[in-house]
This record gives sequence, structure tokens and C-alpha cells, in this order.
Amino acid sequence: MGMAEYKGKVKNMEDTPFGYTLSIIGGKWKMVILYLLAENQTVRFNDLKRQIGAITYKMLSSQLKELEADGMVKRKEYPQVPPKVEYSLTDKAETLIPVLEQLCEWGAKNQRN
Repeated sequence: MGMAEYKGKVKNMEDTPFGYTLSIIGGKWKMVILYLLAENQTVRFNDLKRQIGAITYKMLSSQLKELEADGMVKRKEYPQVPPKVEYSLTDKAETLIPVLEQLCEWGAKNQRN
């Protein structure tokens, strides 16, 4: 069902497919995290933090937990000292990567130089 089919019928945006999608990837960091995981396959927490830069440890942790709860990110913990935790995309998240690539293409075409 496309956006046009909801025109005038939407009482609550969260109840639409678009609203659902935004609930999964909305916010400042989730698409960045998904993009980096798509580029790197498997990434450790500190490497994600280093690549993103401006994000706090607390925010990165909460965003990863939300993405994991939504079935977008896999968390694998290795029982060793110091603890090692790796993150990767789920199959569900992989299906979203073409959409993120289209957003990047749009940005490349429309970014002011």
C-alpha cells in the first residue's frame, strides 16, 4: 500500500507502513549505524563508536539495543576477558540496505558543493 492510499485516512502515522519504518530507522544515529554495519559486515562496539565519532557511548548502546529489539541488528558476545561483542545486520536489515543506498544516491545528486 503506497502513501497515496493513506491520504486522508491516517489517524495515527505510527499505524502506517511509513510510520513503522520511521520507528525502526528514525532518529539521528540508527541509519548511520545500519550503514556502517552494511559496509563492514561485523563491527565491534568501540570500532562503531570510533567510526561514528560524535555519538556518546550511552547513546550508541541504547541505539544498538533498540535496533536489536527491532530485529535489525545481531549481537554476538564472546566469553573472554576482556569481553568481546560484535554487531552485524540481520537478514531483515539487509533488505533495507538498497533503500539506504538510494538515500545516498539522492544525497550525491542533490548535495550542494
